[in-house]
Amino acid sequence: MRPGLERLVRELAKFGAVGALGFLVNVAIFNLCIHTFQLAPIRSGVISQVVAIGTNYLGNRYWTYRHIDKSRIHRETVLFFLFSGVGLVLENGILALSHYGFGYTSPLADNIAKNVIGLAIGTAFRFWAYRTWVFRVGAQTGTDTDAEADGEPSPRLRPGGAPSGRVPVEPATSAGGGRIEIGGLAAEEQREDRRQLLK
Repeated sequence: MRPGLERLVRELAKFGAVGALGFLVNVAIFNLCIHTFQLAPIRSGVISQVVAIGTNYLGNRYWTYRHIDKSRIHRETVLFFLFSGVGLVLENGILALSHYGFGYTSPLADNIAKNVIGLAIGTAFRFWAYRTWVFRVGAQTGTDTDAEADGEPSPRLRPGGAPSGRVPVEPATSAGGGRIEIGGLAAEEQREDRRQLLK
């Protein structure tokens, strides 16, 4: 399996695990609000999803995407809750359509609309939005950190330990005259070249 695809699979697995925990929180609070506190379905859905969003943020920030640069955490938090809000609208929009539009008002129908159909659509949107805009996978220096976190050498380093784009300079003395060579050219030749350019 290619390294990029392997990282994506691991990322999906972690995102799925965090999402599963958020799903349990979402369903538990949704049913608690409806059956214990007798709240309306949409209000229950919004409350349960807000709590689940908080759970998902902590899980994704400190586990799924822990290797991503944390220097812009304010921007990241705002975007996370913005896109989570869009997911909330999608999820509860499906519930509203089912409950009020089609008249499926049983607890089972509400759970299927919100926690199966709505959740599937909302999850697909959130995964795309989080990795594209919030945690910026592969679009910053976190790519190198990601590779190192997965046990792979950083692509910035060549086998000899020299950063890519740079040629290591190894001073050495030539066989004749003791002139110092830098990068394959004698220092005297470099000075001569500079004098020629200044003429």
